[in-house]
Amino acid sequence: MTAELVRGQNHTLPQTRLEIRVSAGTPVVAGATLGDERGTVRGVEWIAHPGSPQLPGLEVSQQAAADHRLAVDLEALPAGAHRVTVLLALPVGAGGPARFGAVPAPFVAVTGLDGAEIATFTLTGLDVESAVSALELYRRQDAWKVRAVGQGYAGGLAEMLADQGVAEATGLAGSIQEAVTRGLARSVAPPPRTQGGDRVRHATGSADHRPTVPPPAPEPPEPLTDPATAPQPHTAPGPAAAGPAADGPINYAHPRRQHAAPPSPPPTAPPAQPGQAAQPVAGDATGWSMDERLYNQIWGMFEDLARAVAAYRSAVDFAESRMDRELDQALSDPRNRIGGAGDRAREAARAKRDELTSRAREALDRDLAQLAAEAAVVEPALPAAYAGWGNPVWHAHRVPMEIPMALRIGDLHLPERTDLRVPLLVRLPLERGIWVDSGRTASEAAALMDTDRLRGLAMETAVAHAARLLAVYPPGEFSVHVIDPAGAAAGPLAPLVDAGVLAGPPAAGAGGVASVLAHLTRRVDLVQMAVRAGAADSLPPDLDTGEQLLVVNDFPHGFDDRAVTQLRYLADEGPAVGVHLLMVADREEASAYGPVLDPLWRSLLRITPVADSHLADPWVGHAWTYEPLAVPPGSRVLEQVLAAVAAARRAAGR
Repeated sequence: MTAELVRGQNHTLPQTRLEIRVSAGTPVVAGATLGDERGTVRGVEWIAHPGSPQLPGLEVSQQAAADHRLAVDLEALPAGAHRVTVLLALPVGAGGPARFGAVPAPFVAVTGLDGAEIATFTLTGLDVESAVSALELYRRQDAWKVRAVGQGYAGGLAEMLADQGVAEATGLAGSIQEAVTRGLARSVAPPPRTQGGDRVRHATGSADHRPTVPPPAPEPPEPLTDPATAPQPHTAPGPAAAGPAADGPINYAHPRRQHAAPPSPPPTAPPAQPGQAAQPVAGDATGWSMDERLYNQIWGMFEDLARAVAAYRSAVDFAESRMDRELDQALSDPRNRIGGAGDRAREAARAKRDELTSRAREALDRDLAQLAAEAAVVEPALPAAYAGWGNPVWHAHRVPMEIPMALRIGDLHLPERTDLRVPLLVRLPLERGIWVDSGRTASEAAALMDTDRLRGLAMETAVAHAARLLAVYPPGEFSVHVIDPAGAAAGPLAPLVDAGVLAGPPAAGAGGVASVLAHLTRRVDLVQMAVRAGAADSLPPDLDTGEQLLVVNDFPHGFDDRAVTQLRYLADEGPAVGVHLLMVADREEASAYGPVLDPLWRSLLRITPVADSHLADPWVGHAWTYEPLAVPPGSRVLEQVLAAVAAARRAAGR
């Protein structure tokens, strides 16, 4: 039976291999400290945080997220450690809330390996605090207990660490927040949760109606499910998840993927035959339309894959550490190092390791097979905005009269099964700009490619994304501007130029750069003033209030200090009023500007023109391999789509 703790209450732990689950409703930093008999942290080597996520017997997430899973093996803690304190803090400078009083009360659960809850604690009563000691696991007379703490700190992470006796707490807190900032920059944001099931309709009802002012910026993204009531996932992730999940195979009813009651039930699979798993169905997640159901289903697949692989990796790591610990114990006696005793100990330890690893792999293979079956059903059913270029839906594409929920910008996969790929969807209108990295990345594909070819491929990727955006917006509701200071991208830009879908010729030279930036900066300024004053009707008649995309090639070539400042302004203020960036750049070439451009890079979603493992999921922080969307060799689908966009604009008189 689960113990629902209140502040100060404790409860005996029936086992020493545990998982601590945190649900906060907004991205938070999760960490843990080890304390001695008096609760003192002996040094930084006793602190697990995003910059140093692993300690013996303890592992935390590498980034801020709304949901966390901390793995604890109390028997494997360092000698002298008698207490584990779980810490939560709000990220600094991430644009989110600055105090816990402004967010839902965090919920913390201590569970066993099978996912069964042992004790839970809801951290109520917080106000101005930006960091909190959530709970502690402590040893009392050779028995371990959990205590609900809920001690908040208005001074943030630095004050909390100092209270535990950490020397140089301020510097350590700064380094932790910097690690979190780097993680947020590469993280794929989770899908937002709608209120009452109502999705904001960004689209218009007819082709001849245009909004006078773009919609306001969306609220910070939140998980799909309510943290306090979400059912537990189908696996039991964590370093001790050595065997098959207690709940069995993935449930294709997807209870965790539901966040609102639809007006009609989603499609369901036919009843499964005895002894067989349920058959997947495209669009079986909850939503008000098929597009929304598919969107939620894809994000559910993404989360399921992340957590299934996390369970497997943690189980393998635990099996390895357990084998090492058993070998150390067996061979600590010099008498066991001679003769057959040592060999038998090694064989027994390795056999246990292999058994645990094999069981974990069986559970993973089962889940991967079911997710692959679901992907095979979902992919053909996707609308154009969610589909790859090779999907036949693009050949019959017609420019829509309303904006879709999201746009596919690539695929993601993990090394455990590279052929199982999940579409990477970003919400529309874009909530952050996109940076196509044209530099030498850490991927093998980029390292082996000629520099000029890599840059050309990066620009081709940007053109393809611009074409997809033009194709999924109603006629005239989306404009594309291009800055190509040296004219180096004439070849990749040819499809956009030839189709006549650009707002103007690609801007070249310093004068062209200044003109386009001044035009878009003026638009942002005017719309911001109109929104703040509630005077949308006062906008100049020549102002295009549709969404605007600025494609920048070879940044920072052709940019002076004023142009760089304007670009940063557009990156910060533009998305809220419908101006978005799509940059093609090599960050190393911008190093002359120093750290002044760091906020710009962090504000953009970095993608690559070749496969690269650099994106992180918002749940467990895996490094996912990003695969860009490629036009099939010899296909003219891109030109056909742009021709359809141009024809729709002419028909609408735009």
